[in-house]
Amino acid sequence: MKVDGTPMRTIWVAADGRTVQIIDQTKLPHRLEIVDLPRLEDVCRAIRDMLVRGAPLIGATAAYGVAIGLREDASDAGLERACDALAVTRPTAINLRWALDEMRRSLAGLSGSARLERAWQRAAEICDEDVAINASIGRHGLELLRAVAAGKAPGETVQVLTHCNAGWLATVDWGTATAPIYMAHEAGIKVHVWVDETRPRNQGASLTAWELGHHGVPHTVICDNTGGHLMQHAQVDICFVGTDRTTATGDVANKIGTYLEALAAHDNGVPFYVCAPSPSIDFTLSDGVAEIPIEQRAPEEVTEISGRPADGSIATVQITPDGSPAGNWAFDVTPARLVTGLVTERGVTPAERQGIATLFPERVMGTCV
Repeated sequence: MKVDGTPMRTIWVAADGRTVQIIDQTKLPHRLEIVDLPRLEDVCRAIRDMLVRGAPLIGATAAYGVAIGLREDASDAGLERACDALAVTRPTAINLRWALDEMRRSLAGLSGSARLERAWQRAAEICDEDVAINASIGRHGLELLRAVAAGKAPGETVQVLTHCNAGWLATVDWGTATAPIYMAHEAGIKVHVWVDETRPRNQGASLTAWELGHHGVPHTVICDNTGGHLMQHAQVDICFVGTDRTTATGDVANKIGTYLEALAAHDNGVPFYVCAPSPSIDFTLSDGVAEIPIEQRAPEEVTEISGRPADGSIATVQITPDGSPAGNWAFDVTPARLVTGLVTERGVTPAERQGIATLFPERVMGTCV
């Protein structure tokens, strides 16, 4: 995607062929800063402290983390140490485990320089595969937006609501929930996006709004609690959200608040689609509420907020009374019954076991190819 006309990805290898670089997303929207990841511990910190975030990007970053770790020790023990260190950085996003399993499979039976070379190659492939997956999701989602546009008066705007950041900043490029939006915009379809601010961390306001704005897509930032009101007044045509983990039966774990938007959409007859790349589907789980681990993060993400005062500096301030405890569940689970459909790289399917299995038969029964 583009930042003021300049194409960018979220993670790349610098011109020296050795240095992995990322956008530090904790500095957005006020500063665009590039960070080097020279060591395994730097990669772990980037994932844990959310310099990178979003399930697909976490997986891609972890893949490069393995390659970086193997520079220090390319033995089997070194591979396992790298994978173990990365595996505990974030618990909910299944892409992290998927990427580490992919690296293990690709590096099995190799050693020394051959293993190291293959690690860098496979990490790059995972990034390119993510871009291709998201572009395909975009094409399938674009058809849904075309259908909405066809049902409106000529020139009338398609109103899309999204939650948190499932844009290109959450992936390597394109995004999941935003890919159809970007493609519609490029195709000349008039589209406007309602951007949930998404407390805590405000990843809608700080990230989705930033990337949409720099790419030229019309949008409006709203409080998380506004979506239901807009739906009641027929100001939302369709919802697109992302996913950090989707069960084999179509339950979806996504940023906290997604469940409430799905309930409002269901109550008002608004189509609610989850853009789900196949690496985010966990075919070992059937009951999302009971089985998906929900990350609980630091209370400071709730009690404090960062912003830019009039002097242009970046400041963090406390917004709660001294001594008031805060709970910070990072994700919730939207039951499949509230999901109109999953938009995957292989097409759109009902959020149900049979539909998912039909699209991805090779992943059923725990078999991955």
